[in-house]
Amino acid sequence: MSQVDILPPATPIDFHASSPFASPPGCRETPGWCDSRWQGLDDSPLIHPKSDPSPVDEQEDGKIFDSLPPLLRGHPEIHLRNGIMDASRKAVEKTINAEKAFFVADLSEVYRQHQRWLKCLPEIEPHYAIKCNPDPYVLRLLASLGAGFDCASNGEIAQVLNIGGIDPSRILYANPCKATSFIRNAAKMGVDKMTFDNADELYKIARAHPGAKLIVRILADDSKSICRFGVKFGAPLEVVPGLLMKARELHLDVIGVSFHVGSGCYDPTIYEDAIKRAREAFDMGLQAGYTFSLLDVGGGFEDARLEAAASVLKCAINQYFPDRSGIRLIAEPGRYYVSRAFSLATNIIARRASMAENSLEAVSTSGSGSDAPSVMYYINDGVYGAFNCILFDHQVVEPYVLSMNRSFHVSGSEPVSLSSVWGPTCDSMDCVCKAVMLPSGLQVGDWLGFNDMGAYTICAASQFNGFELSDVLYTTSKGGEEAREALRRFAAEGHGHGVGS
Repeated sequence: MSQVDILPPATPIDFHASSPFASPPGCRETPGWCDSRWQGLDDSPLIHPKSDPSPVDEQEDGKIFDSLPPLLRGHPEIHLRNGIMDASRKAVEKTINAEKAFFVADLSEVYRQHQRWLKCLPEIEPHYAIKCNPDPYVLRLLASLGAGFDCASNGEIAQVLNIGGIDPSRILYANPCKATSFIRNAAKMGVDKMTFDNADELYKIARAHPGAKLIVRILADDSKSICRFGVKFGAPLEVVPGLLMKARELHLDVIGVSFHVGSGCYDPTIYEDAIKRAREAFDMGLQAGYTFSLLDVGGGFEDARLEAAASVLKCAINQYFPDRSGIRLIAEPGRYYVSRAFSLATNIIARRASMAENSLEAVSTSGSGSDAPSVMYYINDGVYGAFNCILFDHQVVEPYVLSMNRSFHVSGSEPVSLSSVWGPTCDSMDCVCKAVMLPSGLQVGDWLGFNDMGAYTICAASQFNGFELSDVLYTTSKGGEEAREALRRFAAEGHGHGVGS
């Protein structure tokens, strides 16, 4: 590779909109070429909110919560484009960090996922695992819809309760290994339900929160999940009787059983085995003198596999818990709610290619026969920021072209070349895509988009090397009036206006 080739950044003041472009021949399809969520998007020229109000712009009711940004209206793609045009104006004004990367969150998607959950699993109460994305709007929306919350720390509990309008009974402290001071503070805040999987935890709880309602977390088979938890959490069934006897000895109240098949479960049939193990643990509870009243089926739910998981769960529950009167069923979905709701726009801040390619001549996808990327693109978010999901959550992200050469339209006949995409830091580990087909004409100042960026992205982002976290724009797309109304009611009741929640 040659030295970094820095070209004058494009200033896309004359952007025009068009339909999503078709996939070039021989190129792997990416979201920008074939994402169904953009189908039917209005092809008319975009109007920036600051220049002319329109149905997609901020309305008078856009400011719902005092401490949060306004809630816009319109398809996420429209706000991605508007954000790019706003960045171009700031660039003309020579604003520092004018081209800053940004998210667009569609709260309508979160609302639709909740309604889908209620339809597929009406018996099982969702407790949102806020660790995957503690976004303040998401928390308020789910709170307004009556969901519970899975918290793993004192900080997460405080964030939920500071919203207001959420009773502590809606919180599950789902961390089997807690600091004693956190257990004591949970008692102070009225959070009673908490998990355990070892005897030392029982001693701590007996000292710090003797009135807790305990849930024994058993070990489940997590071999069919992206992120496996069994290596760290979960009591094997053979040790459960001893734990329950110890709890009785310490006069603690154990009310149920939980398990977790791992985050991002790609084979929902694994839930059947977990429910069978839970049934055994319930029977062990009876032998220890407990009558359990709660079954927590954990998380691992994927957007694409919810119906399949629901089918397995309902069949298994009917088989192993045919008489479940007096048993409350809950779950800990996380990524299922938010993954598809967030999209990310990133700016190409630098480009590194051979000197021959700097002539911008088309590079054939089959000309050289080499598997090495011919162009390296540097964008302004990376694995130390939103793309930490690549390292921590084993995600594979796919970029698509948001804008190119001052236009939102990229022709389906545009030549493509094997490229790599890198983050902005000085660490060579900061690689977003090692090899991906992208249009050969991409230059500094163009924009790349990434879909499905709602889970395990913002929550673990850092400011390493002094790079700021990407901001979030919020919108509700078509059919989102129900989500807005739920938020308005919640706000009218005096909830959700506090800072830091």
